Order: sequence, then structure tokens, then C-alpha cells
Amino acid sequence: MNERRLLEILSRVSEVRILVIGDLFLDKYLILDKELTEISLETGLEAYQAVDVKLLPGAAGTVAKDLRAIGASVSILTIIGEDGEGYEVVGALKTLGMDMKHMIVDPSHFTPTYIKPMLREKKESPRELNRIDIKNREAVPSALEERIIASLRMIVQQVDGVAISDQVEEHNCGIITDRIRDELSQLALAYPRKVFIADSRARIGLFRNVICKPNYREAVIALGETPEERPNLTALRHWGQELRRMSGKPVFITIADQGILVFPQEEEMIHVPAIPVPAPIDVVGAGDSVMSGLLATLCVGASPEEAAFIACLMASVTIKQLETTGTAAPEQVLAQFRIWESQKADSSLR
Repeated sequence: MNERRLLEILSRVSEVRILVIGDLFLDKYLILDKELTEISLETGLEAYQAVDVKLLPGAAGTVAKDLRAIGASVSILTIIGEDGEGYEVVGALKTLGMDMKHMIVDPSHFTPTYIKPMLREKKESPRELNRIDIKNREAVPSALEERIIASLRMIVQQVDGVAISDQVEEHNCGIITDRIRDELSQLALAYPRKVFIADSRARIGLFRNVICKPNYREAVIALGETPEERPNLTALRHWGQELRRMSGKPVFITIADQGILVFPQEEEMIHVPAIPVPAPIDVVGAGDSVMSGLLATLCVGASPEEAAFIACLMASVTIKQLETTGTAAPEQVLAQFRIWESQKADSSLR
């Protein structure tokens, strides 16, 4: 890809309308100062002292945030609780200028939350302590499924693409229940010109008629096999082709610092290498950057290989943003491309 083609694709993303459907989490970072630690009079245990709180939309919220950063218009369809976490995640999203009128507030529902205590000692970077998770552990009621399906059928007519974020591992306890997944499959068939892409921690092998974006561990587990620490190319080709056959659509398998394997057709595999980035890095949210980059660029006519390359560029921007789930604006993606081109030119002269 040359710079002219990259600019052409990035400039058109602002025309794209995206629906993000899935599990909206609140990422709540508590920055703790070790030097201020007190001893609790009641328990005799250490009481960590928070000196800063960072509230960020996570999971589907990260995808939505990334899509807004790259320039797309975004609507969110999800369920949040009538709780403080729901209030906080809505507040975190409001500043991003996206359509939230389809969010369902239900008093019986928890707003899924990852509480991330980050302990800061002296001048060192904060390290994450044991995370505290708030999740729903009961199946989504059928009445709420009906509301989601009704909204989904209406909104899908108005958008160019759909991002499906299935992040709750407990079966049918997240937004993407069996019933919602089947509905998405049928809508993808009914609207073949719209781009549907799914990311799922535990069920990527169950999606049909939509593009799938697993990491290699998720892909292997979906096929009932045990992931290796560093899978070989033969195994990766097998997993990708099998998922491509099952889904009926292209598959993009992320392979960490090795980049992305693209399976546009059942018998075809393209390796798009990662963009080299020096340490320190923070890979939290990198997969969401890839998901957003793929969807936004495919919606404006990028080829699967072009989309994967731009997704790698976006991820290389976000992982340099430490202690947060970063974003990649078009000008940052362009700057990273120029750095990459410069590095390529330097290496060719050696």
C-alpha cells in the first residue's frame, strides 16, 4: 500500500455509519499510591489509597471509541444497569459524540465492570493488582432479547456495518445470546452489502454469515483443539480455513506480534505482518483496534489485505498508549505509516 491509497481509504471513513452491538463494560482504573498505604483499624489489613480514578468504556465501548477516533459515526446497542457503573460508562461515552439512544437500561442488570487497581511504587510505572469483575451470571430475559432484536432490525437498515462484541464468557449472560447471534446471522444474509464482523472470547466458531476476527487461541479453542504457545504456519492455515468454511465469510486471525492472517477465500491465506513498535507497550485493547480498523476500512471498499494492514497500523498506535485503552486518529495512523516506510527504506539500504 502507498500513502495515496491509505489517505484515500482514511478520508472516506467519515462517511461510514456503524452499529456496535455487544457487551459494554466500564473499565475503572484505580491509581494507588503505595507510600500512602494505611493500616485499617477494623481489620489490621493494608488499606490502599487511591489518588486518581480513570473511567473508560471497555469491550464494545472500546470498539465504539476506536471507531469514533478513526472518524466513523457510531450507534451503540447494549444493556446497562440502573447503577453507578452505568452512569459512569454513559458519562465516559457522551464526550465521544455517538448515538446512545438505543441503549437499554434495566434495573435487574449489572453494568459489566472491570475494576483495575494499579499500584504505584516510588517512580516505577503502576502495576496491576488483582482485578475485580462485576458481570451478569444469569441469562438475559427473553423480553430484553425481544427489545434488542426489534432495535437491531430497525438500526441495521440505516448503517453500513455492524460490529459484534461478544465478551461475556458465561453462556447467554451477555448481550450476544444464542438468539441474538442467530438474528445477526439472518440479517447478514438479508443485507449482503453491509459488513458484519464478530469478535468473541468463547464462541467465535458459532457465528455464521459474518466476518470473524479471533486471536489464534480463540480460533483453536473454537475448533476443539488445544492452543500451542507459538503455533506453526501449517496449524494456523488449517484453523483459519476451517473457520472460513464454517462462517462462510472471510476470517482474520490475529497472531500477536506476528500480525494478522487473512483468509479471504477457503483455500487462500495472506500474512500481513505486524508493525514493529519499540517497548514499552500496553497491548490491552489492541484486538479492539484491529476490529475497528477492519470494519471501518472494509466498509469503504478496502480489500481484506488492505484492511488488515491498516488495522495493524492502528494497533501499533494504540499499544504505545500506556495504562489505558488507546485510540488511533487518522493523522496518527498516517504518521505511523510514514515511520514504517522510513524504517523500510533504511533497512533496504543496509
